[in-house]
Amino acid sequence: MYNKDNIDRLLSINPTIHSLLKDAQNPRMARNFTRIYLDEMISMLDRNTQKIQPLEWTVQMSCLQTFKKIISVRSERLAKFSIIQVLFYIAKGKIDKLPADLNDGFFEEMIHLFQGMLGKSGIYTQETVPEFTNLSGRDAAISRSNKLDKMANESNKFIKKYPSGLDEIVKQKRKSNKKRILDYFNATEEDWNNHLWQMKHVIRNVEQLEALIDLSEEEIRAVNMAKGGNLPFGITPYYVSLMDKEPDRNLDHAIRAQVIPPLNYVENMLKNRDDRSNCFDFMMESDTSPIELITRRYPMICILKPYNTCSQICVYCQRNWEIDDVLASDALASKENITKAVQWIKEHPAINEVLVTGGDPLVMNNNRLDWVLTQLAEIDHVERIRIGSRTPVVLPQRITNDLLQTIEKYHVPGVREVVLVTHFEHPYEITPESLQAVQKFKKAGISVYNQAVYTLENSRRFELVALRRLLRLIGVDPYYTFNTKGKEETKSYRVPMARLQQEIKEEARLIPGTVRTDEPVYNVPKLGKNYIRAQQHHSVLTILPNGSRVYEFHPWEKNLALAETYIDTDVSIYDYLNILEKRGENIDDYKSIWYYF
Repeated sequence: MYNKDNIDRLLSINPTIHSLLKDAQNPRMARNFTRIYLDEMISMLDRNTQKIQPLEWTVQMSCLQTFKKIISVRSERLAKFSIIQVLFYIAKGKIDKLPADLNDGFFEEMIHLFQGMLGKSGIYTQETVPEFTNLSGRDAAISRSNKLDKMANESNKFIKKYPSGLDEIVKQKRKSNKKRILDYFNATEEDWNNHLWQMKHVIRNVEQLEALIDLSEEEIRAVNMAKGGNLPFGITPYYVSLMDKEPDRNLDHAIRAQVIPPLNYVENMLKNRDDRSNCFDFMMESDTSPIELITRRYPMICILKPYNTCSQICVYCQRNWEIDDVLASDALASKENITKAVQWIKEHPAINEVLVTGGDPLVMNNNRLDWVLTQLAEIDHVERIRIGSRTPVVLPQRITNDLLQTIEKYHVPGVREVVLVTHFEHPYEITPESLQAVQKFKKAGISVYNQAVYTLENSRRFELVALRRLLRLIGVDPYYTFNTKGKEETKSYRVPMARLQQEIKEEARLIPGTVRTDEPVYNVPKLGKNYIRAQQHHSVLTILPNGSRVYEFHPWEKNLALAETYIDTDVSIYDYLNILEKRGENIDDYKSIWYYF
């Protein structure tokens, strides 16, 4: 439902558009009238007769072009929704004809868009022209330096809000957590440092977890429901030690959210459990798997999946739909199937890089991992083996000297490279143990990269910046940041794409280039990564009555080969900001989000 006052708010912003919509006899005529108006506005901006401030000019032009696109016939056809029809009914006062799901999110989108079209976005109203632009030489340099100090200091105020596992107070808290867990299992420090002990004692039910940390009623219900429905659930004792005992999630929200499923996730998974291949294979891996254990979406790289489980399962894992349980006994692919997959790679010399993932290949024992790596290393055209593993984050005890000796012999500079790609999501996950695990790889000459998934749990102002900075300090290069995908079961984790665009421009841009090395992407089902930093790779088609934007994503093959585009519905900016506000955020800090398209 929507606030009726929003109708008057919207119509009062641009009386010209209101008049055009009201005078039109039907939606088709309304579109034609509005397009003529938009063309004239764009032409006027091109002439720049009013000498508008350049940055506001850019926002205004972007809003005009976006509005012109979303009322187009093509956008209506692709999105299967007519925004001009809704605006026509609003202007005509035909409230009874408005969509039943029309809400305040739609009006907030349109109000900001209409304001931007008039050059009144409000982004720059508090800014004056910097003093240094009117100075020269050393005076200008000093003035500019002072301005940069102010920007850095404001950024650091946000960054300091996010403690890490390297902070002394957090380390002491986790020391107590570890003692409590060891006492529960009647175990020793030696046990704790043994990855086999950690895997043997994975926490698999509410009774165990509730004995170690305090749980909310919703967490208890969700875990019990997941277990009752045979959904994979399990957490290593080490990762539980990263959780605060209190259930308020003030600091450990990102950690709990990784492994304790929300109720709506469990309900959606169970509702479609018997049809997993159709409902949960969001990336359509079944359509990109030419042979069992292999996935291929790009010309020179393929994925090999020899082990189909992990030491614990992340709730929003891309492959959660095909994993039966944590450390499932039948998760290891047979040597016969692995051999067939390796033979397929041999028969495709265009492939020079293999990503070994799963599941988590580092959960395999050293002998099996060694055998897999040997098979790949014997392929002449494979020049890089990439290992995808979250083990340094959730089970750093696994990164033993023996494991490193197993892996590093395949890393031969000038001949073949081995790299590790891991998944830190939040500064609170970074600990002395994970630092040590990363450094073992680094000292062996093996590069370590990070892929973060941008979710509700790490999307506050400068939260990802805090992660990037600490990753670099422990020896990890930020590599990809994935916009959360459109899977229905993980909707509560999703962040509007405009927020990631905002993060790139307004937060990541303030830190040194050696730190902001990650590329923000949207992983298009079946096709692969869409680089959302580039405006030409995606566009807004419409805004739905519930305030969600519909985007058209272009395939990576664009300008190289013919391929279909992909249409996806985002989550509402309005709803997202409301959640942030409930979590204590000042929404004014995010006010420019509406103008990232």
